[in-house]
Amino acid sequence: MSTTAPVTTTHTVLRAEGFSCPSCVSKIEKQVGRLAGVSAVKVHFASARIEVDHDATEVSVDDLVAAVAKAGFVARPASF
Repeated sequence: MSTTAPVTTTHTVLRAEGFSCPSCVSKIEKQVGRLAGVSAVKVHFASARIEVDHDATEVSVDDLVAAVAKAGFVARPASF
C-alpha cells in the first residue's frame, strides 16, 4: 500500500502590468496554465489581477511570474 502526500492547493494573486487588450488575457492564461502543478488560472482584465491555484511544491510564485514574463507581461505578487 503506497501513500502519497495530499496535494495542497495554494491560491496566489499576482498584479500585472502592460495589459492593453482583452486578448492579453488568453495569452497569459495559456502560458501560466502550461506549468505543471497549476490547476486553475483566471486573469481579470479590468483589475489587472491574475489568480492562480497551484501546488506550491511543484510550481513557485517565481515560476508563475516567469511564465507571465514569457507571455510578454510584468507581474508581481499582490500585497493584499
